[in-house]
Amino acid sequence: KDLLTLAPDNLDFCCKGLVLDIEEGDFLKLAEDGTVLRATHGTKSMTSEEILETYGRREWKHFNTVSGMVSRSGTKYYLYDNYFDLPGALLCARVVDSLDQHDGQKKYDFWKDMVAAIQHNYKISAFKEDCGTYFPEVKNHPDKYLQTCPESVKKWLKQLKSAGKILLLITSSHSDYCRLLCEHILGNDFEEYFDIVITNALKPGFFSHTPNQRPFRTLENDEEQEALLSLDKPGWYSQGNAIQLYELLKKMTGKLDPKVVYFGDSMHSDIFPAHHYSNWETVFILEELLGDKVTLPAETESEPLEKKGKYEGDQLKAPYFVSKQWGSFFVDRLPGLENAEETLVRTWSCKCISTYSTIAIPSLEAIADLPLDYRFTRFSSNSSATAGYYPSPPRALLPNEESVTMK
Repeated sequence: KDLLTLAPDNLDFCCKGLVLDIEEGDFLKLAEDGTVLRATHGTKSMTSEEILETYGRREWKHFNTVSGMVSRSGTKYYLYDNYFDLPGALLCARVVDSLDQHDGQKKYDFWKDMVAAIQHNYKISAFKEDCGTYFPEVKNHPDKYLQTCPESVKKWLKQLKSAGKILLLITSSHSDYCRLLCEHILGNDFEEYFDIVITNALKPGFFSHTPNQRPFRTLENDEEQEALLSLDKPGWYSQGNAIQLYELLKKMTGKLDPKVVYFGDSMHSDIFPAHHYSNWETVFILEELLGDKVTLPAETESEPLEKKGKYEGDQLKAPYFVSKQWGSFFVDRLPGLENAEETLVRTWSCKCISTYSTIAIPSLEAIADLPLDYRFTRFSSNSSATAGYYPSPPRALLPNEESVTMK
């Protein structure tokens, strides 16, 4: 039970983009070339000397597999790339601390127990059965865990629909949990915002699997029914695949090559697979952009208000914080070079943003007030690694803030 007792400073450990080296019990922050920038053993920060002794200045042994995005997890590592997962990182780190205290282990094999606990808490029937600790808690106290959708975003969704766009909601959550979230966040009429709702999509498999491997299913009282051979009309479906969905979109739009823009907050489950397998445009929702209170460039200040998106909404109750233990999500110093000229390198997480996203925004609210024909600068439209950040790049990536030497 003491693993679940949190001190206020424990939350500082939670930082997106960490990789757990399961056998070693180490958490790693990786540079774009796969070298280790920072590391902890359990929750305890490793010194530059310890990092260099353990990992050297070379590519981390599993980097090839992680960076290929083939899998986020295996028996050797796990990538923590979204906020939903992050409490699990802290729990794993504290398990390592606890094992060290009791056994002084050299290699760790607690991961199977973590997986069993996750499966128990989040299995598809857990919501209905009130099993585990997660679903009962959210059901009983939704206000504690969920923010309602800002009016500006609701208005924007309606505008998109009125302009003839087809709106889809694709989530890996099961239909019963999805309904609870959407009713609380958007209201009881949430289904009116979307033409197609797909639950239990099991991303990233939704994008990488074939219709045979992952057919769509209909739902009755949140129970999945027989597999469908094709999608014939808009509606609410379960599981499925991007290939058959795209065929339906062709039918609905009357176009041979309809353009899809996909918004997501997980690089591994949303942005990479939608870009890589489906060639969709991708908008990465990246709250880290709120971290350093970027000042807008002077020329946009003169734009009329209706041309500007709202950057920060009233919704953000607490300011977004940057972890003291892990530092910037975007860049970091190489370990062991204290006396050398200051060299900042991009993190692997940062490189993925410009590689797989069309644009990156701090929230939907940041763009909700923009005209629908607003033209964004894409990451790929020039060689700049910062072009696609809206409304402006994180300060850490701007060369005038510090002397940034990109590797």
